[in-house]
Amino acid sequence: MIGALAEPTRRRLLDLLAEQGEATATALAARLPVSRQAIVKHLTVLEAAGLVSASRVGREVRYAVRPAALDATARWMSALAADWDRRLADIKRIAEDG
Repeated sequence: MIGALAEPTRRRLLDLLAEQGEATATALAARLPVSRQAIVKHLTVLEAAGLVSASRVGREVRYAVRPAALDATARWMSALAADWDRRLADIKRIAEDG
């Protein structure tokens, strides 16, 4: 899941989908300096990571953010950041005491 979020275009796609609710790859490509084919590849990665869902409406495929998955990712990242903050504080304390 983190690998999916490591790429700036994918993070921007998530932002756009969060703003719009749902969108097609064509509509998303119109808002980014990336081809529609590249957008579809990025959306495929996000879907595989469980961060977006795809649903067919006629001939279109519409993508939407999966809020529960993003919430879980945000909680995990927050816990990870807190752990690193604790580790860095320990290193600082040891360096200042030494």
